[in-house]
Amino acid sequence: MKKNIYLSAFLLVTSFIVNAQEKPLDVKYRRSSLHTMVVETDKFPKKEVVLNAFNNAPFPDKYNDHQIGVKSFNPNNYPLTNEEKATIYKQSKLASFAKSTAGLGTDSLSKELPLKIQKYLAKEKIANKLVAKWFNRQPDGSFDYTLIAERGIFNASFLELKSAESSSDGIYLLNTAGLELIDNTFVVINKFNFVANEPIARAIRDAAREAAKDTPALLLDKVNKGIDATYEKTKEGYSIWATSYLYKLVWDETTANIFNTELYMEKDSLDPKKKLAFDNSDLFKLEFVGEESASGLVTFSLTEKRTEDQIIELSTIRIVDNVYAKLQKKYDVFKTKTPLFTGNPITAKIGKKEGLEGGEKFEVLEMNQDPKTGAITYKNIGTIKVDKNLIWDNTYNPTNEENNSTPTIDRTTFSGGSKFYPGLLIKQIK
Repeated sequence: MKKNIYLSAFLLVTSFIVNAQEKPLDVKYRRSSLHTMVVETDKFPKKEVVLNAFNNAPFPDKYNDHQIGVKSFNPNNYPLTNEEKATIYKQSKLASFAKSTAGLGTDSLSKELPLKIQKYLAKEKIANKLVAKWFNRQPDGSFDYTLIAERGIFNASFLELKSAESSSDGIYLLNTAGLELIDNTFVVINKFNFVANEPIARAIRDAAREAAKDTPALLLDKVNKGIDATYEKTKEGYSIWATSYLYKLVWDETTANIFNTELYMEKDSLDPKKKLAFDNSDLFKLEFVGEESASGLVTFSLTEKRTEDQIIELSTIRIVDNVYAKLQKKYDVFKTKTPLFTGNPITAKIGKKEGLEGGEKFEVLEMNQDPKTGAITYKNIGTIKVDKNLIWDNTYNPTNEENNSTPTIDRTTFSGGSKFYPGLLIKQIK
């Protein structure tokens, strides 16, 4: 049975490769997979517009779309115990945590949210659902390798050398593919806040006036005029904040082995006990990687052709792109490998949406496959740098799409030599 499973997987992978070769591709490489969600927060101005913008935004094109259906959750449904709060605030007496969450203040809510998210992920078995999608799990509990075959990039000639009797190599190849593909599965959970600027600007103005009341009479009028001028400049529009929490699926050799031996089954070998065991399993985990925040000012102009809601939607999507770019820069595990589009000049299809401003350095990687095992390794063969004068503005702009217009620059140019060629992968260096 196992032999047939691996043979089927090989044939499936080979089939996808053959079909892919019929259509020209820029490059073959393995991308990380991503599921995105949003935290259901308390009511704030234009909440529905902001959340709709997030839900309808284009999926980040540097990742495989690994959405599993659930798009939001309410953290209030996952309250923390006093013991769990103790791990956050590190107080000596648990009694001090009996006070209400509201009494702890906004900063406390921010501190508690990551733990509430972790509690939600565990209770709702989000990791199990991510694994289920990887193995195309059906209502009867059966699995297959369809998605892994679609996303796994193998050398076609290498696969052709493999045959039914070479099942040991097949097992190694599938394990290698699984470790590289499934282990690079991420969840990003986003929290938004949208605040009208005028109340904040007014409060700052009033506080400044109060602080300036002891100013000598000769200067007080001038100081108040300056305070009022600042208020007028800052009162318009809204401010929007996005905080993104990054989690990674844990998929190591131990997890893979337990899954393969105790939980995996195909349609011709259904076992109700295995189905129930997977549903209830605590084997699969999501580990917290880190968080990043971004903010922006949303203002309106009489000359603006977009509606107020369209401007808010545009700002929301761009801020989300910004915070994702920050996560990629800060955490190596989340950094994407992007193929070079051309080698002379050196260009790639990334730009301002990925946070490029000019001068950023990238390592150039050459992908190699072991002819005996099929294992993929990446060799650093050089470094390139972003040309600040030739950066592609690929930030979200629905106006361009509606008008079918294309930007003057449709790729970013790098400096760094002439030995590179299309298809090599690049990864940003801190």
